Amino acid sequence: MKYRAEIDGLRALAVLPVILFHAGFELFSGGFVGVDVFFVISGYLITTIIISEMAEGKFSIVNFYERRARRLLPALFFVMAACLPFAWMWMLPSQLKDFSQSLVAVSTFSSNILFWLESGYFSESSEAKPLLHTWSLAVEEQYYILFPIFLMLTWRLGIKWILILLSIIFFISLGVAAWATQFTTYPKIISGAFFLLPTRGWELLIGVFAAFYLKYNTYLKSYLLNQALSLLGFGMIAYSIIAFDETTPFPSLYALIPTIGTGLLILCAVPKTFIYKLLSLRFIVGIGLISYSAYLWHHPLFAFARIFSNEVSLYIFISLILITFLAAYLSWKYIEQPFRSKQSISRNNVFIVSFVLATLFISIGLTGHLKQGFGSRIKIDGSGKIEAIAKEWEFSDYPSHRLVKQTINNYFSVGNTSINNPAILIIGDSHAYQYWNAIADYIEKRPDTFKTKNVYLKNHALVDLSVDALQIPKNTEKVVFSYFWSLHLNNPNVNTFIRCCGNGPGGVAGKEFLKLDDSELERRYLKLEAFIKNLTKLGIEVTLVLDNPFGEELDARSLLGIKRGLTTSIHEKENSFIELQTSVALARRNPTNYRLLSMADRLNIELIDPFDFLCNAEFCPKFNEDKGYFMYKDYDHLSLPAIENEANYINSIFESGT
Repeated sequence: MKYRAEIDGLRALAVLPVILFHAGFELFSGGFVGVDVFFVISGYLITTIIISEMAEGKFSIVNFYERRARRLLPALFFVMAACLPFAWMWMLPSQLKDFSQSLVAVSTFSSNILFWLESGYFSESSEAKPLLHTWSLAVEEQYYILFPIFLMLTWRLGIKWILILLSIIFFISLGVAAWATQFTTYPKIISGAFFLLPTRGWELLIGVFAAFYLKYNTYLKSYLLNQALSLLGFGMIAYSIIAFDETTPFPSLYALIPTIGTGLLILCAVPKTFIYKLLSLRFIVGIGLISYSAYLWHHPLFAFARIFSNEVSLYIFISLILITFLAAYLSWKYIEQPFRSKQSISRNNVFIVSFVLATLFISIGLTGHLKQGFGSRIKIDGSGKIEAIAKEWEFSDYPSHRLVKQTINNYFSVGNTSINNPAILIIGDSHAYQYWNAIADYIEKRPDTFKTKNVYLKNHALVDLSVDALQIPKNTEKVVFSYFWSLHLNNPNVNTFIRCCGNGPGGVAGKEFLKLDDSELERRYLKLEAFIKNLTKLGIEVTLVLDNPFGEELDARSLLGIKRGLTTSIHEKENSFIELQTSVALARRNPTNYRLLSMADRLNIELIDPFDFLCNAEFCPKFNEDKGYFMYKDYDHLSLPAIENEANYINSIFESGT
């Protein structure tokens, strides 16, 4: 296969946006499409090699897998090994358990399946998964297993029939991807579309079709047409990088833009065109040559930085990017290059070393999983295990209790399975979700009470509340609202706690609360009140659960000593983070809650105030010293052990309506 420098330049165009996206640079909000560019390139290169050898009768599947092993595994295993000591030192037990599972999945070419089952690609928890980015390698590895076999079985049918069959597969794959990304109320379906080969295969096939075209046809002869189409392709990729973001349905029809753009560059970025000259620049080609190693290194570096520190500055990310490319160059020169040389390392040795290392990582991973992340690494006051620390990170975006059932319209249910016999409907955001396991446990302990009734949880945007939109189930007796009210109903004239919800270079908590103008603020309150009035007219009881205490002082992730392996007293280590003054916590939420209190009094509905249970006259404790667990998972969500042991106000939800 003739070397094409511009393809290495195209690799640089793929890897740079991915790195900048993962670093949180907002200008590259669609930088994740760099992976799609890689998919098209892989489809093109692999197909070109295979069909060229098949046409000459020289193809060997053993040789093919040898080349793939030489290309992918040495650098991958080296990066995995480099992650081990940092995972041991800095990860909480639950994190280390998840990391251990990823070691097994990466070694068995199934990490895309694991991460699909765990969480979404864009979720905050994914930023602390050092091997998350290997999902794309798993997709390619699965393709490498299946595609050569497909060509071997169909080669005798002729090129025409091969292309017909591939076209059918292409449209099925694209159709399923477009269909799956419409299920906005079913995150697992959308996540599956993002991570899995059946909905990514069409992207690889764009590269496959480009390879077949160039194998049996020449480049377009028109200089002007090549110039125009290569500029168009480049523009399509650039547009995707800048215009797309995590809210873009993906890989839906939107993904056609960067992938077709990549196909146009492969076909039309020929010598003398502007894009060819750009992509063939020595500096750009150099980045492309080390792009695989750069891709491997960047995400572990970013993830461990975020694990180590809750505040990762712009300057730290810039430094990590520079370290990424330094590490990439060294691993390319001293690991990738030697292993590609058949003179230096024989085929047998490649396979033997790969098998031994894969087995080693699988063994390490299984041990970490079975040992529950080695909780014994973390101690408090120099003695005793603090097992509950593992639990404080076991908080997912969606309910995880084993009794939870996915039902219609994105309701989650527990209790009786009939949609027509609900007892309680809980509506809210993550502040409702944090209670769900405890609610499910409450119901599980009272099977007779809930034999014919049900409890539902509905994730719903506060600003979109309406009876019609929610489709309140028939016979609902009680509705409980639990939102982060101080976020959704923030008063712009009050200087409250303003750090929230960001993931950019400024830090995990780098953005401000929503600053609503007076008219929007009033509209939200009136809409909530109107909704509650409609419910009460239907004879439905209503309960409002007010905000938890919140603030950086309560953020368990700020205790870096825990992540490094705490061996001295927490009070000695991070005294300033242990407690939040009750008066300060009340001042932060009161501007919002004053209006909710007034509304509850006016409409005669029930209020539950977590402050009554979580705070004393002076402080809202962060840490339960007697039982050894953190009260908070982050700055505003309670930890699971705190909910199980402290939030007994949940019982109030069941005092009526059941």
